[in-house]
Amino acid sequence: MSVTVDGDKTSSVPVRVRRILNGPAPEKVPSLIGTGCALIGLVDIAAGVFPRFRASRVHALAEVLPGTLGPLSAAVSLSAGVLLLLLAHGLKRHKRRAWRAVVLLLPLGAVAQFVWRHSILGSLLSLGLLALLLRHRDQFAALPDPRSRWRALANFVVMGAGSLALGLVVVSAHPRRVVGDPSLTDRLEHVLLGLFGIEGPVAYTHGVDWTVGYSLGALGMLTALTTLYLALRPEHPAARLTGEDETRLRALLDRHGDRDSLGHFALRHDKGVVFSPSGKAAVCYRVVSGVMLASGDPIGDVEAWPGAIERFMDEARAHSWTPAVMGCSETGGQVWTRETGLDALELGDEAVIDVDAFSLSGRAMRNVRQMVKRIERNGYTTRVRRVRDLSGAELDVVRRAAGAWRGTDTERGFSMALGRIGAPGDGDAVIATAHLADPGGSPAESPHGDLKAMIHFVPWGPDGMSLELMRRDRSADPGMNELLIVAALQAAPALGIRRVSLNFAMFRSALARGERIGAGPVLRLWRGLLIFLSRWFQIESLYKFNAKFQPRWEPRFVVYRTGRDLPRIGLAAMQAEGFLSLALPRPFARRRPARAPRPCAHVVPPRTGREHEARTA
Repeated sequence: MSVTVDGDKTSSVPVRVRRILNGPAPEKVPSLIGTGCALIGLVDIAAGVFPRFRASRVHALAEVLPGTLGPLSAAVSLSAGVLLLLLAHGLKRHKRRAWRAVVLLLPLGAVAQFVWRHSILGSLLSLGLLALLLRHRDQFAALPDPRSRWRALANFVVMGAGSLALGLVVVSAHPRRVVGDPSLTDRLEHVLLGLFGIEGPVAYTHGVDWTVGYSLGALGMLTALTTLYLALRPEHPAARLTGEDETRLRALLDRHGDRDSLGHFALRHDKGVVFSPSGKAAVCYRVVSGVMLASGDPIGDVEAWPGAIERFMDEARAHSWTPAVMGCSETGGQVWTRETGLDALELGDEAVIDVDAFSLSGRAMRNVRQMVKRIERNGYTTRVRRVRDLSGAELDVVRRAAGAWRGTDTERGFSMALGRIGAPGDGDAVIATAHLADPGGSPAESPHGDLKAMIHFVPWGPDGMSLELMRRDRSADPGMNELLIVAALQAAPALGIRRVSLNFAMFRSALARGERIGAGPVLRLWRGLLIFLSRWFQIESLYKFNAKFQPRWEPRFVVYRTGRDLPRIGLAAMQAEGFLSLALPRPFARRRPARAPRPCAHVVPPRTGREHEARTA
């Protein structure tokens, strides 16, 4: 079956088929070169540190490698080994700058071999590797990753710690040449001073002082130079949604926003975007730890999806990023896999409620019905309105309450969170709020007045809305989320809403099948593992919460390149969603004081995004 790309009949062959016809790209050469650099780096480090290794038979091979040169072989070997280890990963990722660095270092290594050791074999080895890199230079064209000044500080911390540890090994690698019996404190002081080029308290015989001194000085200089380079190089910030991009995306959502409940989340300002050649479709993404994460289906006309997907893959190849898609629909997964040759794996199910079919009557809805009635008897009232119908003062109270009730300093959410409330252009969003006045009828004494809970929905086309945020005061009665969801569903017909998307339940089908009679041992084991992981991640609680409202389940998929990429994609997704943070600690950040919950309420700190506040018995 042919697929028309942006109306171009000449591009009707899927991308995967076109790649097969054109022949496979030689992707293994950079990986092999990177692996070789890493191995040579380890050999150079070992040759520079351990004297017995330098006198062994393995050293006969190590001597012809760049870095083992003359009387300064230990220091140069250590420096070369560390640099090769740093460059190996860049070569594996096809990085152009890593290729340039190696191309500059190899001629210097060849000259050093000839000048210091008069080694023709070592010079030829360096020149041969240089010729190999020049021959395959077209495979090292990846552009730089997003970066900031924090990279320099991270390099200083990591390189400093590594230099300190490696320096201790260098100082302790000559036990027969040490004068006296220096303590660990003396060795550590010798390393710290040696990194700055200052002679320390440890003394050696037979000229080992020069070897240790040059080695420590080389490590210190390498740490300083790499940190200085990272601090002074120009920043390459991550892609951000510009005003023009947002205008174009909103135009696409106005015409095709009803296709995907996650479409409106493409308007997050911390996402980049690539458009199809015709501009009729777009893919939004964020780069996290070298993974190019897209979320949901492409935006726009389905006929133009392949063009946007191809632009997405071109961008991933240009930077050597790992492409991945989180939470796409079945239709989106079919298009992604057909056009790119990627694989898809079911990730979970999205709970969707048809408003016309929703009712609190019946045995299946008894628990929800009883909870809502109990909360209403306690004096809680609800209001459901479009964001544009809220006054500026009311919107300000909602924003301040949502920030105060967040519970953590990290704003969570990526694929199913917008990250803002009441921004210009988001007037069609829906906010449901719960209020509780004191017995005298006046607002309760609280920084947020009588506001006790709120949920925020974003538009899903002209007749739908998608749950984005749930927050509540910890002092409020349990069941606020159920109360507000029911209130929103009951008010939906008056707002012209016919369908509502609730939370996304990961591995919902495995949990549901695993608890049925006759489930096999493998399925029961998988369900048990998911329940165990639910202690830290809301897997089972989200499924049970969604199931209360008797929704229909729409499967969602993750699209990936190979099975080896799945762990990396999973870590990147957790970072993007805010569950895992690799940022540097902020020791002076102000901590929000914790308040003890009411004894009668079983409360867990609230989550952000499309997540449920789990209640434990």
